[in-house]
Amino acid sequence: MPVKNRFADLLPEITAWRQDFHAHPELLFDVQRTAARVADLLRDFGCDEVVTGIGRTGVVGVINGKTNTSGRVVGLRADMDALPIIEQTGLPYASKTHGKMHACGHDGHTAMLLGAAKYLAETRQFDGRAVVIFQPAEEGGGGGREMVADGMMDRFGVSEVYGMHNMPGIPVGHFAIRKGAMMAAADQFDIVVTGKGGHAAKPNDCIDTTLVAAQIIVAAQTIASRNVDPLKSVVVSICTVETDSTAHNVIPQVVRMKGTVRTMDAGVQDYVQGRLADLVAGVAMAFGAKAELNYQRGYPVTVNSDAETEFAVAAAQRVSGQVDANTAPLMGAEDFSFMLNERPGAYIFMGNGDTAMVHHPAYNFDDNAIPFGASWYAEMVETRLPAG
Repeated sequence: MPVKNRFADLLPEITAWRQDFHAHPELLFDVQRTAARVADLLRDFGCDEVVTGIGRTGVVGVINGKTNTSGRVVGLRADMDALPIIEQTGLPYASKTHGKMHACGHDGHTAMLLGAAKYLAETRQFDGRAVVIFQPAEEGGGGGREMVADGMMDRFGVSEVYGMHNMPGIPVGHFAIRKGAMMAAADQFDIVVTGKGGHAAKPNDCIDTTLVAAQIIVAAQTIASRNVDPLKSVVVSICTVETDSTAHNVIPQVVRMKGTVRTMDAGVQDYVQGRLADLVAGVAMAFGAKAELNYQRGYPVTVNSDAETEFAVAAAQRVSGQVDANTAPLMGAEDFSFMLNERPGAYIFMGNGDTAMVHHPAYNFDDNAIPFGASWYAEMVETRLPAG
């Protein structure tokens, strides 16, 4: 069988959990309903320990194997939060909260890990301990960072950790992964340009902040095209530009910009931050203006360790036999990276079929993928903690 038979039996139940989560989306750390439901189900399954409030609203369940001669602990992580998007699916279980939507499939991730937890608690055919991790605030809140900072890895003795994300465009039942850098670091920045505002008909009496901002935008693009090794990946995007004027005939005093930097290498990340600071200051000085850069480090690079990636590939092969083990890296970011910075592990993509892309108002998690994802989670435990 391509998936564990038990998950075919459990599919209606797991699907019902998923669709309930979908109908009741919650944002960032404010996932009280979802976390409470997760904790209640883990207790119903007979988990040996269920702890809430890790990383503010995260939930951790502990399942002991029939034996524990290995002393190893495998962590499995799913994210619980939704996005501030108005849903446009028209589904009978569509979001009941206007302006909030599970547009990234975290409802599916949570349901699949719950399914795996139920199976593992029933069978316990492994030697060691499984720790199921339900994380809040993946969508920009850094919930993974908060759970790690709360001492989760040491408290539960996690020795290796694995995560999964659905991916539209990959067929259902297929998996994709790679060793090394899998997803980018995501930093963000704010730039404030201050000049001398005035009448648009007398630019000679002004220091034109819109001109300075435009030059900074153009100059920032030379970081990727002229400063960083062409064989290394970097994105510098300035995404919003605002002035303190809305008039047609006023040169604004202040222009504010926001943007993001994406990198796959810590050294490149350091260089881009410094180079952007130099360009912002230099361009502003050249025009007699002032500019301030506020640069904030975000999620780090998601890096799969070599051995654990091979284990993840082997588990996916046993589940479906359809694995791309050298998929291209993505410039999107993932806060599972904070967990991978603490312990060896791997992050894998699972196919969601021909659906709208994640973060789109018409996106929906494909419930046909549930047996594959739940099987992979469970297989990771049984692969890494084989029963004697």
